[in-house]
Amino acid sequence: MAFAEFDDIRLHYLDEGPRNGPPIVFAHALGTGTLLWDAILPLLPTGLRIIRYDARGHGLSSCPPAPYSMGTLVRDAERLLDHLSVREAMFVGLSIGGMAAQGLAVKRPDLIRAMVLSNTAARIGTPELWAARIATARAGDMAELARASCERWFTRAFIKENKHLPWLDLLTRHDPEGYIGCASAISGTDFYTPTSGLRLPVLGIAGSEDGSTPPDLVRETVDLIPGSRFQLIRRAGHVPPVDQPGDYARHLGDFLRATGHI
Repeated sequence: MAFAEFDDIRLHYLDEGPRNGPPIVFAHALGTGTLLWDAILPLLPTGLRIIRYDARGHGLSSCPPAPYSMGTLVRDAERLLDHLSVREAMFVGLSIGGMAAQGLAVKRPDLIRAMVLSNTAARIGTPELWAARIATARAGDMAELARASCERWFTRAFIKENKHLPWLDLLTRHDPEGYIGCASAISGTDFYTPTSGLRLPVLGIAGSEDGSTPPDLVRETVDLIPGSRFQLIRRAGHVPPVDQPGDYARHLGDFLRATGHI
């Protein structure tokens, strides 16, 4: 367990594997944390330097007062990688983590040599949608947000087998301030123009049954970047590292090899 202390935030991160290994950085979805990636890590190629972190307002990182901006979340990732002396990483961002990845790739191309945009988009939802969710969080009804999120995130089969219950509990217990902060960041973000200017290897990943960022939305964003590739994972929802870890790790491993990162 490690922490990076900055002027306005204390970020929790995990830095595993050989320090001279090819770096791969994972940024998680709203309401989750470093544990989002647990199931895929044993399935990845060996020798990688694997860096995961909890976004502000999540996990063991501190939770400053809301709202947050996407620029702030991008700066958090930037400062963490500078703190760890990481350059030319493979950056894997899922949902809000994928939005931060886009912003970081635009701001600091020296930090990212290739990128995975997973279950994400240049713009997610509408300000009205996020305002409603923020109001629910302010009212203290995280259980309702958790229930609705699980319905969007997971396939019917996954829910029927009660495999979603640990995530339902995690989302229910999430700090409302952290949720509100990051929901505000998503609400105010439209990366269509800056993302269209990116020129780096990109893999887009979508789940066939994702109710938060449907495949067409993910593909629309990935197609903004010339030379990008797109992969649909069948029987997967919004968080395929959880419900289809084998397929997810296989596609990620193929991309690591195709880009020469390993």
